[in-house]
Amino acid sequence: MARFGSLSLFLWSCIIINAASPAQAQAATSPTSTVSMLSKTDPLNTLLLQGFNWESAKSSSPWYNLLKGIVDDAAEAGITDVWFPPPSQSVAPEGYLPGKLYDLDSSYGSEQQLKDAVNAFHQKGIGIVGDIVINHRCGTKKDDKGYWCVFEGGKGDGSLDWGPWAVTVNDKPYACGSGQTDTGEDFTGAPDVDHTNTKIQQDLSEWMNWLKSNVGFDGWRFDFVKGYAGNLVGGYIQNTTPKFAVGEMWDTDRQKVVDWVHSTGDRASAFDFPTKGILQDALKSNDLSSLKDSDGKPAGMIGILPQKAVTFIENHDTGSTQNIWPFPSDKLLQGYAYILTHPGIPTIFYDHFVDVNLKNGIKNLTAIRKRNNINGNSNCRIITAEGDLYMAAIDEKIVMKIGPRFDVGKLAPPSPEYGIAASGKDYCVWEKKSSSAD
Repeated sequence: MARFGSLSLFLWSCIIINAASPAQAQAATSPTSTVSMLSKTDPLNTLLLQGFNWESAKSSSPWYNLLKGIVDDAAEAGITDVWFPPPSQSVAPEGYLPGKLYDLDSSYGSEQQLKDAVNAFHQKGIGIVGDIVINHRCGTKKDDKGYWCVFEGGKGDGSLDWGPWAVTVNDKPYACGSGQTDTGEDFTGAPDVDHTNTKIQQDLSEWMNWLKSNVGFDGWRFDFVKGYAGNLVGGYIQNTTPKFAVGEMWDTDRQKVVDWVHSTGDRASAFDFPTKGILQDALKSNDLSSLKDSDGKPAGMIGILPQKAVTFIENHDTGSTQNIWPFPSDKLLQGYAYILTHPGIPTIFYDHFVDVNLKNGIKNLTAIRKRNNINGNSNCRIITAEGDLYMAAIDEKIVMKIGPRFDVGKLAPPSPEYGIAASGKDYCVWEKKSSSAD
């Protein structure tokens, strides 16, 4: 979810633009509609690619069609899952002010183009993670108080048709709701949905299961999970059985992020905002000592719950054209050298994956990760964390370093047992020569 950025234009006028959506009826009988038959590998081996940026919705060609152009590269890089943008009709073109949830004609392309893109990745064994924006919703009509709190599902049969009863009571600035008190933070851009309502839980679960069966989504990325209680997110996961689920719990306090994961019944993973913040600050300040906590573990979420930590360098909010919380642009490969060698579930940002100056370096690092079976729960032994040097051994199969110090002296792994597998400006990865054959 954007920290408002260009969404500010819409904050006080959550009005649906009623575009015709004939593709839904067509797609119902389309022979190319795809249902995922993927047999998901161990979630700890997930390597996620975010398949869009903040400008993707404004592409001159349908974004779904452009995504098909990176399928082969994604497969070659060992990507297991691609995170797609929000699929439904939305007031904001980026998809984060959704209205008619069953209407899958969006700024990214038509419903059929979405299905075709999903199928193209499935043909290579790559799963698709849908961006689920359900904390809030935009109405299609005004209620008797003049608020846009009458909702239409877009299917034409009453599914997901709601009224003010679906909005949390005392929601600000949408004082139309007669539901229960909000279980999370307010989102001022659209009416907040009352997720304690069992009909809403049922309706949204049915919609998500329809996304799985009709489109082929394999997993979920839950947007703005601070907006409603974690146990409710866990309920949606339980009702829809995705192969992978992650929440956008935007907080730099790693214990709060871990607590949120536990609140879902440990059904969801969470984006590791703490690791992103610590890593980029350490690289900006040239003080890498902060990458080790007082227990000698990695200082982010990966230090205490790595199997549920989805690490990343940048996303559509923090980087891209919004640039809300950017990673230092001259240190991106150092960032990837860290997250692609460390425990956790790493994510590669679309802009970086297609950048000719970064692509080969990233693919080399993903190959090292795959070759050595580094996964979400791998062991990380920090060798040193000093001002200008950070070194760690992962599963005792690889050793990595970041930081400007070139001569690491006796800290370098022994040769010929280890050889350099990847290197670049201020980073290096050594690989145990026998490990790839283990």
